[in-house]
Amino acid sequence: MKKIISTTKAPSAIGPYSQAMQVGNLIYTSGQIPINPATGSFVEGGIKEQTRQSLLNVKAILEEAGLTMGNVVKTTVFMADMNDFADMNAVYAEFFAEPYPARSAVAVKTLPKGALVEIEVIAGI
Repeated sequence: MKKIISTTKAPSAIGPYSQAMQVGNLIYTSGQIPINPATGSFVEGGIKEQTRQSLLNVKAILEEAGLTMGNVVKTTVFMADMNDFADMNAVYAEFFAEPYPARSAVAVKTLPKGALVEIEVIAGI
C-alpha cells in the first residue's frame, strides 16, 4: 500500500508527482531542489547554499513522516557541474553521520529551474 508524504515545510511539487511516497517500510522522496518553501524562490548563493537548502527540504519531508536524516539509507545527488563536488560534499557531510547512507552523485546536463543541485533519498522506517 502506498501513502503520500506531504509538508508545507518543503516546496510543493511543481508537476504531477508527490514530495514523497511511503511503500512498506521505505520512504522515497522526490528530488529536492534549493527552493526555500517560505518564499518559493531559490536560495541566494552557490552550490553550498543550494545543497544546504535541498537537504533542509529533504529533512522537512522526512520529519513529516516521523523520521530523521539518520533513517536515510541511500541518496542520489544530481549536480549541474561535477567541479562543485567538493563544496557539495562539505555541506552534505553536515547532514549525515556514520554509518553514512549509500550514495550516487552524478553530473547532468541541466536541472529543473536551472538549479545547481537536486537531491533525492530513500529512508527506512
